[in-house]
Amino acid sequence: MALAETDTLASDRLRMMRETARAFSDAEIRPIAGDLDESERFPADVYDKLAALGMFGITVPEPLGGAGADVASYACVMEELARGYASVADQCGLVELVGTLLAEHGTPEQQARYLAPLLQARRRCAYAITEAEAGSDVASIKTTATASADGWRLSGGKLWIHNAPVADFAVVLARTAPELGKRGFSIFLVDADRPGYRIGRTEHKMGQRASQVGALHFDEVALPRDALLGPVNRGFHLMMSVLDNGRIGIAALALGILQAALDASLDYARQRRQFGRPIAEFQAVQWMLADMAKEAHAARLMTLDAATRMDRGEKATMECSMAKCFASDAAVAHTANAVQIHGGSGYIRGLEVERLYRDAKITQIYEGTNQIQRLIIARQLLA
Repeated sequence: MALAETDTLASDRLRMMRETARAFSDAEIRPIAGDLDESERFPADVYDKLAALGMFGITVPEPLGGAGADVASYACVMEELARGYASVADQCGLVELVGTLLAEHGTPEQQARYLAPLLQARRRCAYAITEAEAGSDVASIKTTATASADGWRLSGGKLWIHNAPVADFAVVLARTAPELGKRGFSIFLVDADRPGYRIGRTEHKMGQRASQVGALHFDEVALPRDALLGPVNRGFHLMMSVLDNGRIGIAALALGILQAALDASLDYARQRRQFGRPIAEFQAVQWMLADMAKEAHAARLMTLDAATRMDRGEKATMECSMAKCFASDAAVAHTANAVQIHGGSGYIRGLEVERLYRDAKITQIYEGTNQIQRLIIARQLLA
């Protein structure tokens, strides 16, 4: 097949996936976003429908149950889902990360037990890395897995873990050779029904409130040998290998929040009248709208550029960090402007822009804080 034909097919598929995600977002997510934010309910029914549409495991190969699409398609889907509600997009991103790890490093038995039901929304996963003293500094993780006669013994605790209160299994990063530093971590697949696996406190967050977050505790959890995902003592490297993909996801999610804020602000500015005319006619409001639009456009181009580089097999660490940092900073700044355009009503609970403002903030923090992203960018520039 000619290169031009391949590019056309990829472009057509990307467009189709964006349109499918947009239609789903408008029909199934946006109408209930406010209720989900208020109730903090885990919307399992929504995730069942997303899985049926092939929106779980977008880049996972089709023979393993995924959509077999490219990273650019994943970014487009994340943007459209986040435009509906960021918590739903966040779940899609979590499944993408764990699904990628299982697809690339899992044994056939692990893929059958964990990956297939994960992509079908029959099992829920938690991505357990963060600890009290190990956020940006992943190398400071204290959770340990010690070899035993019949497998491993896992001990330690994790904080602020996505899906911890509802997960059927956790993907856990633990020390297996403390003397090796970063080269002494391994990844384990830990079923929630194992003795010693305990769910800790569920957190009530500022934003993205329907994303379930909490603590996990592992009290001498006995694991079989086949609980190890990938090679022993290669866990840190494997976790880091999916971070670029994760940052693309958060960049696109932040962009979706920003686009929703722009859409809401445009509608409101046309309808709201002051001094006898719509506020859209005032230059001060027009400039805020223009800044929102140009930064949304820039964030979209940066995100798709980074995704396209990954799809071409190029190293894109710097571009992924740039996209994540820029898009999330823009989302926080311009959801604040959206509240400003809405005036006093924008500060009232229940209005979309008030929720978007709260939802945006975490995008500057997870998948590596934006301060860490700036360090990565600078080191890549100076390398």
